[in-house]
Amino acid sequence: MTDNEKRRNTLGYYLLFISLGFSLGITGPALPSLANQTGSTLGAIGAIFLVGATGGLLGTALSGRLFDRIKNGHRVLGLAQLVSATLLALIPLAPSLPLLLVIYFINGLPGGIINTGANTLLMWTHGKKAGPYVNGLHFAFGLGAFLAPTVFAQVLNWGGTYQQAYWALAGLALPVSLFLLLLPGSPRLENQLEGSDQPKVNLRQILPMIAIAMLFLFFYVGSELTYGNWIYTYALTLDLADATRAAYLTSGFWLSFTIGRALSIPAAAKFKPAQILTVAFVGGLAALALVISAPNSLTVLWIATVAVGFFMAPVWATGYNLAGQSITLTATVSSIIILGDSFGGVVLPWVTGQAIERFGAQTMPWLVISSFAINGLIFVIMLVQSRAAPQVAVAGE
Repeated sequence: MTDNEKRRNTLGYYLLFISLGFSLGITGPALPSLANQTGSTLGAIGAIFLVGATGGLLGTALSGRLFDRIKNGHRVLGLAQLVSATLLALIPLAPSLPLLLVIYFINGLPGGIINTGANTLLMWTHGKKAGPYVNGLHFAFGLGAFLAPTVFAQVLNWGGTYQQAYWALAGLALPVSLFLLLLPGSPRLENQLEGSDQPKVNLRQILPMIAIAMLFLFFYVGSELTYGNWIYTYALTLDLADATRAAYLTSGFWLSFTIGRALSIPAAAKFKPAQILTVAFVGGLAALALVISAPNSLTVLWIATVAVGFFMAPVWATGYNLAGQSITLTATVSSIIILGDSFGGVVLPWVTGQAIERFGAQTMPWLVISSFAINGLIFVIMLVQSRAAPQVAVAGE
């Protein structure tokens, strides 16, 4: 594969992840509006996280074999993006909660395919040098997640509606599908392993590392999505901010998240994953403790939110890359690991909606800090396991 082809492929995957960030970033600010649209409570509307992530689980589960067997992975990604952009435009038109849940569930399918496919094809494109590029991919996701609430707030400031914000983002996402559909061919695992003398082993030999990596992504994604999606409702419910300022608070989280991921790109080339993750967990837990320590201060909330976003930023990509340094990632293995991501997106965001409904918004940071602390503990276990796991391909893949 030529350098030009690698750059072209990488650009396509980055554009996909910017669009993926749109869907996530607008959800938090739009939650109260979606609740009003469907005549639902905040606890009930939180079910969109559950069904959306369940669809993502299914999409992730299907995508592993899909990308291992279909030669033109770019065509699969382009079609998935086309479906996702269309459904994003339909979300603000759903008149009832059941119909909205159906849309979110279906939208989870292409989301899972895109998440697995872009990560896997990027690893296949760059091989052992993929570390900084994986961080760049997730920087692109953070950029999209930052832009979405910013667009939301600006549309409201200009006298528009939240529906128009959805349609603007869907319009930006649509051309990305065409770009991927027009990309010729796609990288294959065989290209990465060509000339390698790595032995093949049975999948059972690397199951411990796969399971730990799944749990790592489970608790990380639960922490990230819960904070990013519920901080708007947290600030609004506790009367710390009005609708526009709460939307900017969400943007602040995703902006610092994006900056953190941008800085993690050169950091990944200079420092070991263990060093980056240690700083991330210590800083993130300290910032979350700050939120809990001063629940009535908007200033403290802003400082802590920016810090939480910054320190959480490198965790997903660095943890995934750490797993990739320990075992060779076929699309099937990658999809199994990313199931942890999908499960994480199901559980904690939904539990948080229920907790806010029953016990109040102040429960949100407690749930996030608990999940992130467990995530840090799993990182230690993952680090120990990575030193023992064989760097091998999987037999039969």
